[in-house]
Amino acid sequence: MKIVDRLFYNGAKEKITRLGIGMFDEVIAMLERTPLLIMEETDSNSGAVVREHIDRAFKKAGHWAKLQSGGIDWRKTRRYNGIEVAIGVEVQVSARSDLIVRDIIHIRKAIEEDSIDVGVIIVPSDRTAKFLTDRCPTLRETTSAIDELRSQHLPLVVLAIEHDGPGPALPKKRKKT
Repeated sequence: MKIVDRLFYNGAKEKITRLGIGMFDEVIAMLERTPLLIMEETDSNSGAVVREHIDRAFKKAGHWAKLQSGGIDWRKTRRYNGIEVAIGVEVQVSARSDLIVRDIIHIRKAIEEDSIDVGVIIVPSDRTAKFLTDRCPTLRETTSAIDELRSQHLPLVVLAIEHDGPGPALPKKRKKT
């Protein structure tokens, strides 16, 4: 997949550089190494399958901790010169767009509790989102939620991903009953 937009809030870019948070570069590389072809027709692809692709990339990379619910999706810590630094990643490609608010709150709480230094939110680009069935948040909706929650003060990065090109439809996932 491609990263078509990177929005940095409140010095997140400088903090990543200053603290030597190489895990951010790892997130970028993981996403860019994950192929994503989708049918380019409105509502034709499952956001849940896109999420599975991204989660597989994190698992394969190793040393990323996954929270099942109620917190940051993926978290990684490293020690640099005796100092522990951490990054938290929220992936929002397969749920209702209004749930991006919960992700921002998760990041805010993790930063306030000092369990992460920088938060990253991954969302589909406005272009790719229209081909997904799950009403997931777009880049535009995510930046709007950040503004509405007055969260511009957080060291936060929003990454907008886009598919690599046309392909077969990603099948919808059956809901658990």
